[in-house]
Amino acid sequence: MRNAIIVHGTCDSHEYFSQDFPSASNNHWLPWLQKQLIINDIKADTPEMPHSYKPDYEVWKREVERFDIGPETMLVGHSCGGGFWVRYLSEHPNVRVGKVVLVAPWLDPSNTKKTDFFDFEFDPDLVSRTAGLTIFNSSNDHEGIQWSAQIICNVLNHWTFKSFENYGHFCLNDMRTTEFPELLQELIAVNIT
Repeated sequence: MRNAIIVHGTCDSHEYFSQDFPSASNNHWLPWLQKQLIINDIKADTPEMPHSYKPDYEVWKREVERFDIGPETMLVGHSCGGGFWVRYLSEHPNVRVGKVVLVAPWLDPSNTKKTDFFDFEFDPDLVSRTAGLTIFNSSNDHEGIQWSAQIICNVLNHWTFKSFENYGHFCLNDMRTTEFPELLQELIAVNIT
């Protein structure tokens, strides 16, 4: 069965513990994308990563491994979630998946979170085990995101890069909408291998 796993990014602790903000897996365009994939007969999950303000790779890995991950699985990661998928696929050379889309991927190149979340060896050929990897990048995103996207592009082979003007960090405040049709189109326009 075709399925998708959509992994959110990190946040500040005040946002994580506040009732004024939705949970990370229910924020921005994630619920809209999940529903659109379901409408297209693709089982879609948006796991809520515990303590996302202080990401722990082993915890995030355990969360995503509760779901089926195989050749018909599309992977989407926003920000830290994008960086997570790069590490996960680098460290799991036997895993084959469908389309992978990294939306504003972040690798914390300045180590602002003070964790070992991104201490790993890149597999430059990880894209060969996917139905294609696409990076979504906005012209006015943060410097750390631009730096991260450049690192990924320099290390990985055979990716696709899509630039957007003034989408910021692809968050609700930047995009001013919860809909993200470009991302949906990127996912459903591909034949899963």
